[in-house]
Amino acid sequence: MKRSYFAILTLAAPISLAAQQSPAGPPVNPITTAFRNRISGLHRNIAQAFDSIPASKFAYKPTPAQLSIGYIAQHIADDDYFFCNNFGTMKGTRPAKDMATADSVKATWPKDTLVTRLRGSFAFCDQAIAQLDDAKLGEPVTVTFGGNSRTVARAGMVLGHALDLADHYSQLANYMRLNNLLPPTALPRPRPSGS
Repeated sequence: MKRSYFAILTLAAPISLAAQQSPAGPPVNPITTAFRNRISGLHRNIAQAFDSIPASKFAYKPTPAQLSIGYIAQHIADDDYFFCNNFGTMKGTRPAKDMATADSVKATWPKDTLVTRLRGSFAFCDQAIAQLDDAKLGEPVTVTFGGNSRTVARAGMVLGHALDLADHYSQLANYMRLNNLLPPTALPRPRPSGS
């Protein structure tokens, strides 16, 4: 009798625990949450990449036709404001010097200046995306680029931002490998204890 009771308890306990730990339901705003998490991860990887690239390599570009590492840094910061200014009512502001200086000149600024501006653009985007929820993704926004304006769904700007960041992280990862540097996503990951 004791064995039967013990066997039943052994089988029932995990089922009981699983029932107590059932999910609380679907997450609130799953689409914007997915975008927010993806963009946050890309911001982290890009920041780590730029932090690990020596200042002496910021003028590096694989071929004359390609962008330098410094150019990529200033370009990502510019793109952050372009995309994230369309996430809601919050608008990012930048120093007049950033707006009045040609991209090719900004690309030659010191690493510290470029990385500081890049991190500032990431912080702004984190605040801008926090104002979003799934219901706002379908709202129309007017985007002007190269003197031409068009109306797109806000979701297009959020998706465009994530894709743009992924594209530039891939570009940086390749540049890093060409310079015998490991990109952040290629570094060994800590193993859980006991593995």
